[in-house]
This record gives sequence, structure tokens and C-alpha cells, in this order.
Amino acid sequence: MAKTKENPNYKVIAENRRARYDYAIEDDLECGIILEGSEVKSLRVNSANIAESYAMVENGELWLVNSYIAPYEQAKTFGHDEKRRRKLLASKKELARMWNATQRKGMTLVPLVLYFNHRGIAKLKIGIAKGKKNHDKRATDAKRDWNRQKQRLLKEGL
Repeated sequence: MAKTKENPNYKVIAENRRARYDYAIEDDLECGIILEGSEVKSLRVNSANIAESYAMVENGELWLVNSYIAPYEQAKTFGHDEKRRRKLLASKKELARMWNATQRKGMTLVPLVLYFNHRGIAKLKIGIAKGKKNHDKRATDAKRDWNRQKQRLLKEGL
């Protein structure tokens, strides 16, 4: 990820931290997102949630479903629907690859991070993921705990 000192416009708006725990992310890609004016203003003040959302390929288009962008208070008459479906922008080649992964291989498209890039444009990073079973989650927890313990032992030993 880019550092804010190098890119003053780069800003993380919402992050799906649970996605890496529930899914094994095999690949990720950056997509543009079509927003209304009040949605962009609302994102500028960090009021969004992508934790319960998912992406899907439908009729050759990529959609973000169930994402929440809070209403912008100053846009009274020209507001937006908080949980509307938002169209995502990706190339036809990427769309074909995602459709193939979801329909044929049984993968899921999980939003990972919603952010403003270095040019100030809202972007969404989507992961092509496979769901983890409970034993996989326990193995991930055990590995994380062992790494923490190892770091603690190295720190005490020095």
C-alpha cells in the first residue's frame, strides 16, 4: 500500500478486515466505482462500510451489492440510497476471468479495501477468494499465534 507522505491524496475509506480471515484470497484487482455526487462527499468524511458486501458479475457487468455509504447531510434533495447496487468498472478481460472464477470454479468476489488513490479517485480492491472451512481458520489462528510467540521470544532473547 502507498504511504500518505508520498501520496497526499491516498486515503483508505473502508476496509474489510474479516475477509482475510473468512476467505483464502487467491488474486485481487483494482476496480473503479460509479458513484453519485453525494456519495463521493460522504466518502470524503469516511462514512462507508463494505464488511457485509460482495461483488457479482451479472449480464457482463460487475456490481457491488450491499455496501453502505452513509447519507450526506448537506445533500438534502439530491441525496442517495445508502445500500444501492453500485456498478464497478473493470476491463472485459478481467470480467471474463472473474465470471469464470465465480461460475465454474465456485469462487467468491470479496471487496477488500475502498480507498481514494493518489489522484483522488475512489477505487475498490476486490479479491477472488475461496471460502475457508473451520479447520482452515483454526490453522490460520494457530500460525498467527505461533508467529506472535516467536517474535516475543526473539525480542526477549535480544
